[in-house]
Amino acid sequence: MPEINCREDFPIFKRLVNGKPLIYFDNAATTQRPIQVIEAIRKFYETYNANVHRGVHTLSYEATVAYEEAHKKVARFINARSWREIIFVRNASEALNLVMYAYALNRLQPGDEIVTTVSEHHSNLVPWFYLRDRKGVVLKFADVHEDGRLNLDHLRSLITEKTKIVTVIHASNITGVINPVKEIGKWAHEVGALFVVDGAQSVPHIPVNVQEIDADFFAASGHKMLGPTGIGFLYGKQEILEEMEPFLYGGDMIFEVTLEGATWNELPWKFEAGTPNIAGGIGLGAAVDYLLNIGMENIYAHEQALTAYALERLSEIKGLTIYGPLDVRDRLGVISFNIEGVHPHDIAHIFDAHGIAIRSGHHCAQPLMRRLRIPGAARASFYLYNTREEIDRMVEAIAEVQKLFVS
Repeated sequence: MPEINCREDFPIFKRLVNGKPLIYFDNAATTQRPIQVIEAIRKFYETYNANVHRGVHTLSYEATVAYEEAHKKVARFINARSWREIIFVRNASEALNLVMYAYALNRLQPGDEIVTTVSEHHSNLVPWFYLRDRKGVVLKFADVHEDGRLNLDHLRSLITEKTKIVTVIHASNITGVINPVKEIGKWAHEVGALFVVDGAQSVPHIPVNVQEIDADFFAASGHKMLGPTGIGFLYGKQEILEEMEPFLYGGDMIFEVTLEGATWNELPWKFEAGTPNIAGGIGLGAAVDYLLNIGMENIYAHEQALTAYALERLSEIKGLTIYGPLDVRDRLGVISFNIEGVHPHDIAHIFDAHGIAIRSGHHCAQPLMRRLRIPGAARASFYLYNTREEIDRMVEAIAEVQKLFVS
């Protein structure tokens, strides 16, 4: 397994939970932060805290440069053509809402179609429900195979001349499945539809090239990629963003205001109304620096090796069901599972007694849970700081669960 020696960079791993060393397997929900990100935020507040784009004094200039540089770092990270294609938002949910409100709500008409899938996170479903109810747009949902992989034949059959938007997750937060977004995007563009990708689960774990994918919009959350909470980004092709109306109105997103009206600022500020999350943006830039320093290819290889080991160990346990493909080449380090006769919350509770943090429930993907015919699942999700030894401790905790609830 590729060795990534980074645990000393994460102060939280010095902590004991219930008297045991912390094992953090809830990375699909949010990741931990390295000291480099924490220090970048602290430095901003301690040495150059000021508003951006509003002053000529030294502190404002330094804050503006750092905040704009963070946009440039994200652009390089995902290979956008220009940093002006990067809009900072609170999270991927807000990014997808921005696309719905500022693009789709103004353009789609009754009878227009949006194609998505049953495996989406709620963030990539609920905004489109609103559009369906408000504008009479038709939603179509591609099915998945029994192992959770997207049924590509079904998806392609749903895309027609009436399709205006195709929107899919890049990777599933339930099954870990990585969707072939480049291929799906080609199908969307063949009929003139826009292609929207929810990249919240992919960007932290695999190399992402938005130009190669040819996504029209790509959404991500900073807190899932070592960055602070309350910051994320929307990538959008510049020519599309320039044609759109703003999402929010007020300070900083304007070029000129008179009593007769207003004109809009240049990208990306046109979509960043009011005082932004400056510290969050700077922290996200530091997180990008950290990830690039390690190398996304190295992170992906590390997680693939961990996932292969975890799947091997878990597959040996009688009464345990894994959701998603068992071939590690088809998935990320997200493993959802159930233990026969045990509620997922009980699994998580016993794990916590062992100092192991996992997620339990429906994971904001209830339609996929219903498709898999389960009410919920336990979920272990890995990242660059996790180890095989931690997986061994998880297997021991599963034995404890079965001893308490099954024996």
